[in-house]
Amino acid sequence: MTIQTTPHLNFRGDARAALEHYQSVFGGHTVINTYADLGMPKELPGAENVVFGLVASENGFRVMAYDIPGETGGTIVGGTSTSRENGTTTTDQALFVSVDADTLEEAQGYWDGLAADATVVEPLAASAWSAGFGMLTDRFGVTWSVGVTAA
Repeated sequence: MTIQTTPHLNFRGDARAALEHYQSVFGGHTVINTYADLGMPKELPGAENVVFGLVASENGFRVMAYDIPGETGGTIVGGTSTSRENGTTTTDQALFVSVDADTLEEAQGYWDGLAADATVVEPLAASAWSAGFGMLTDRFGVTWSVGVTAA
């Protein structure tokens, strides 16, 4: 038996932009259904927002997202403050999304894509446990840890 876990991110109006950005970074295909697609009258506020969104790529990357009805203001729901000081990470977020690559070059590619307009918490660099590890909060408020899988 196999199991697949997929992070499901809850946004305040930015789900479409976030999904399109993640697809540009990780590749694969995007599925986006709006509330209007599933029967909400198109003239109602929020009908154009995402009720079901998915990015799935051949390399195994998967993330889902939607816009919470009635919520506006962009960014992810649940806190957006993450910092690192004296080897300790402090945050108000309920979760981070972790991506591990087989090589530093692959990790660097993901890092570079996610880093556009992001706040770097810890730069991607060699660490005690990995050939590369870094953490950033992207422009959508999602904190990512990017690393190289330990040998």
